[in-house]
Amino acid sequence: MPQSPAGIGNVSQNKALTEMAMGYSRSRILCAAARLGVADALGNDERSITEIAQACGANPSSMYRLLRALASFGVVSEISPEHFVLTPFGKPLRKDAPNSEWSAIVFWADLLADNWAHMTECIRTGDTAFRIMEREGVASRWSKDPNANAIFRAVMGTAPAEDYMSIVRAWDFSRYRTAADLGGGGGALIAAALEAFPQLHGMLVDRQDSIDEAKSRFESPGLAGRCVLMAADLSKSVPPGADVYMMKHVLHGCADAPAIEILRNVRTVLPPEGRLLVIEFVLPDFVDHADAELEYRLMSDLNMLAVTGGKERSTAEWKKLLRGAGFDCQRIIPAPGELVSIIEAAPDVAA
Repeated sequence: MPQSPAGIGNVSQNKALTEMAMGYSRSRILCAAARLGVADALGNDERSITEIAQACGANPSSMYRLLRALASFGVVSEISPEHFVLTPFGKPLRKDAPNSEWSAIVFWADLLADNWAHMTECIRTGDTAFRIMEREGVASRWSKDPNANAIFRAVMGTAPAEDYMSIVRAWDFSRYRTAADLGGGGGALIAAALEAFPQLHGMLVDRQDSIDEAKSRFESPGLAGRCVLMAADLSKSVPPGADVYMMKHVLHGCADAPAIEILRNVRTVLPPEGRLLVIEFVLPDFVDHADAELEYRLMSDLNMLAVTGGKERSTAEWKKLLRGAGFDCQRIIPAPGELVSIIEAAPDVAA
């Protein structure tokens, strides 16, 4: 790896491992900018430090230091001394931007980063960060933020349907009538399937607040009247009526026992010729080299450990989980250009 810049403080070399240890710096800077509303204060105009600090309710001297750091990696630009503008790269930090990343930045860099602060104890005990904080009498950032659930919903499933096309086109829906997306959030996945396969009808199943947020998507031309939206708790029951059931990044949030419970509920309503599509990361059996894409999936595994108590799984683990719920794994299909795979399962007639 290339040499890092000269050391900071007692760090004389700042080599690769130390640079990894300092990787939180950008995250915290972006989080501060998002929480303070820096991008919204800048808008489309040049602003002075005094104006920005006043709009954000911040100390002017400290705000200047934050803005210089943001300028160093291209989020803002200092066009004259102590006067800044938002760059095109930084525009998604605005809450009102069409492609706003505000919710995602707060979600990952604040609400979930709070859990990662307890990673050592999570690994030592096997508990989630929530349980650890509960034992220690510490209130989580999630519990203190009244908008936490709304931020979560804004991050999950709200992408354009086009972002999911490579997944739905990797599996042939043409022989099926109705596909149900379980835990589908804002409905991007099932919307993509409906757009790619005109004969298909859909069901979007999630908690009521997510269903309410998704309604407007299915009022658009081409989707209106083709998808039923319904609220359900998948751990208790799964609505019947589909011949394909999909779950994307649902089961990785569960330990084995609750995951099997959800799968059994699907098994109960799935027709004999129907199919279950589990869309998740599939881990290798062992890790024998550094790999950036694999690192992403393994970071997700540790995120599940700290946040939900769930896990990412290998091929063998997915097959075992499905067998435990009465399914037979038919094949595992990598989605082109994606980190996820489609794990296709059918009812095990012998179970």
